[in-house]
Order: sequence, then structure tokens, then C-alpha cells
Amino acid sequence: MTIHTQPAAIGLPERLFIGGESVAGQGETFTVINPGTEAVVAKVAGASAAQVEAAIAAARQAYDSGVWSDLPALERAEALRRLMAYLFSQRERLVDLAVREAGCPISSGTMHAQVSTPLQHGLDVIDLFLKLPEFEENPIPFNERITARGGAIQSLRRYLPVGVVAAISAYNFPFYTNLWKVLPALITGNCVVLRPSPLTPLSALIFGEAAEAAGLPPGVLNVIAEAGAAGGVTLSTHPDVDMVAFTGSTAVGKQVMVQGADTMKRLQLELGGKSAQIYLLDAVAGAAAAAAQVCFAHAGQGCALGTRIFVPEADKAQAMEAMAAILARARIGDPADPETTVGPVVSAAQRDRCQRYVDLAVEAGARVVCGGKRPAGPDKGFYFEPTILDTPDNKNPAAQDEIFGPVVSVIGYGDLDHLVEMANDSEFGLSGYVNGKDIKQAIAVASRIRTGTININGGLLSAYASSGGWKSSGVGRERGVEGLRVYQQIQAMNIQGA
Repeated sequence: MTIHTQPAAIGLPERLFIGGESVAGQGETFTVINPGTEAVVAKVAGASAAQVEAAIAAARQAYDSGVWSDLPALERAEALRRLMAYLFSQRERLVDLAVREAGCPISSGTMHAQVSTPLQHGLDVIDLFLKLPEFEENPIPFNERITARGGAIQSLRRYLPVGVVAAISAYNFPFYTNLWKVLPALITGNCVVLRPSPLTPLSALIFGEAAEAAGLPPGVLNVIAEAGAAGGVTLSTHPDVDMVAFTGSTAVGKQVMVQGADTMKRLQLELGGKSAQIYLLDAVAGAAAAAAQVCFAHAGQGCALGTRIFVPEADKAQAMEAMAAILARARIGDPADPETTVGPVVSAAQRDRCQRYVDLAVEAGARVVCGGKRPAGPDKGFYFEPTILDTPDNKNPAAQDEIFGPVVSVIGYGDLDHLVEMANDSEFGLSGYVNGKDIKQAIAVASRIRTGTININGGLLSAYASSGGWKSSGVGRERGVEGLRVYQQIQAMNIQGA
């Protein structure tokens, strides 16, 4: 499909979008900081409590009126393609924001996932939804299809929107996580209130511009920002909100579950991870790149990254030496510099968390192979050195807890049973990686790993394949058919001939 772009908007986005109108925030003003330079990127007037209520009310009224949910799917798709056309026209602006508010290095391969991938996924999810049936036959046996009087019964599953969706997104891939809540929710007929992380609100505000440019009916998409968490709490407790889609930490995800319980909200939660990156004996040479795959990927700020690296015990020392040699070539610096390969973490608090976990790991018996501290330079910015921990066992704090920074634990294993036992010894179950030349063996090991996604000799980031967490990594799925159906209710429809 050809995308007809519109002229790019000028300047930073700064206004909220409520009930079809671009409005100034009436709540607390907060500052967005460039994590690479500590410079002020923007000052955002956040939503007041009244504006949060107004956004929910606008979404509720729009949904209940049927102005969006009653539209034929093709008409919703046409409107959302206009929304995507606007977002495509803002690509350079979105890249700039990924650098300045999220701290992603501009030349990093991760930048593709920040902007280009979600832009394509937005179109793909529209196309995918249009291929899904609104009704499906229930597989009842033939004898139940005939009534006692000889009439026929048909039993169907009908898919309907959930209603009003609160979309609460994360800071590490802000545009990506915003889009992967807004687009599936809207194409399935829901109305949305989008509330981004206070650390990275600017790319979310562009969605308000896009909704206006696309001519979405008032209230169908609302975008608010805030300094704290009060609005997020309101969204996850309010009786007029039917569903919460949240990406963030497991600790906050548990709070969202509790907050939504009284009103029995539908939940889609993508939470923390501590994924195993496994190298079988016949593929251990590939482990040399394992630490770089984490640390060079947005400074390790990815919930699905393989931060626990498992190698055969006999090969551990050599593997860590090879990993450290690659990390020694890292260029730490301003994410706007094309030469930078490792940028900052998002905040001073997150940098301090990295240091705290390195210290805890060492206290518990780990050894710092390389990194392990704040670098000598740059003077400004929230940087932490790419770090390899020689971790004696999987019980170490650095192997059990999500750090969310450029820190990996390398763990040796004996036989495959020992490997699988350690890989599964985690409260998390978001993703995992198995590398092996013997494909049958690699699949056999992968099949034993308890995680929502398992990648064998590579990975896939597609709008057509879902992902989702097991255990403390969340509930529900994103992307794929399941990532659309999670925004729909099932109604059983049983029909007898008159």
C-alpha cells in the first residue's frame, strides 16, 4: 500500500488530546530529560485529575455511542491508515525523540525497533485484523445440532470489542509500546486513553496529532501525560475503563492487577524478564557475541533480552574472554553521536540500580570480568559500563532479578538437565534463546524451557507472531492473532430455526 504522507509538524509535541481536541495540560508541569546529556528536552504540562476523568468520559461516550465500534471494519481500517500515514510523515521526528527522550543511539540497530518496525507493524496489524472472521463456528457434535423436534441449531463465537481501554506504556521503546496498544485496540473497535511513561511522554503526544489528522471521531483516542502515577491509578481503577494494557515492571504490573480487581478489568500485561540465552556445546563459539547482543541493545533496556548467558562449564572462561574482547570495542557516549554503540540508561536511578546489583552480585560470589561501574566519561548523562559478571550459580541476585541495564551474568552448566533446571529457575518467563547446530537437540532443549517465547538460533519480531509472558512476566499476548483477540470479548450465539 502506498502511504501518502503529510507535512511534518514543527517543534516538540506538548499538548494533550482529549475528546477530539488538542488541549494544554492543567496539572503539574514536569521535565523530560535527555538521558545522554542531562539537558532539558521539554517541559510538559501534565493532565489534571479532572482532565484524566474527562479523557475517560470522552472514551466512554464515544464507545457507548457506537460511533467507532459500529463502523464496518473496513471503514475503521481506512481511518487508521490515515492515522498511520501521519505517523509515517513524522518518522524523522520520532527518531529524534527516541534519541533525546529515550537515549537510544541513533546509529544503533535498536533504532529500527524504536521507529521503523512499529511503523510497519501498524499497517500489518490492520491487514491482519481484516483477515480474521467476526464469527466462528463452535465445534459442537452433529447430534447436538439437531433439536428434539428435528430442527437445526447453529452455535457461533462472535468477537466484539471490550470497550474502553487504558493503554499505559513503558519508557524503553516508547513509540513501539504505544503503537502496540493503540492500533490493536482501535482496529478491534475499542476506544482508548493512552498514558505514556513520564520519562518518555513526547512520542505518545504525537498520537494525538495523528488522531486529529486522521479525523477520528472525538473520544475514540485520547492521550494524556502526567508527572506521577495518579492518573495511571485512576485508569486502572475507574469503573468506566474496561481493560488495562500495561507494559512495565512486574512490581507495578502486580499493582495494576490489584487495582483492576474490584471492577474485573480485562488485563494485558507485559512485565519483567530474565531470559536465558543458551549456547549448546556445538554452538558455544557463538557465545562470543552474547554479551554485546544485550549491552549494545539500548544499553540492556529490553525485557526480552537474554541477560542470563548459559555456556558449558568447561568453555566458560574462554567464552567470557571472547565476550569481553568485543565489549572492549564499545563506544560509550551521546546517543546523538553516530559513533556511539552504547548509550545511557534512562535515569540516574536506573544507573544506580545497575551499580547496586553489581555490588550485590559480587557480595554473593560473582566476579566482575569487565565493566561494573560508571565510566570515566562522558561527564554528563546516565551511563554505565557494559558489564560481564562471572556468576557462580543461578541463585545469584544478578541472575534472579531484572536489572534493566547493560549487565549480563555468565553461568556454566554441566549436563542438559542441569542447564534446563537453571534456565527454569526464575520467577520470570518472558522469552528465551537456544543456540545449537544440531537442530533436533536445540528444539528438544527449547521445548523444556518454561517461557512465553522461545527463539532457536535467532529471533522474530513480527506483527503476525505473538509474544507474552508466563509466570511473573505477565498475562495475555501482544502481536499476532492473540494480540488482537485480547482486545475482544467472545459472545456465544446459539441459533435455532424458527
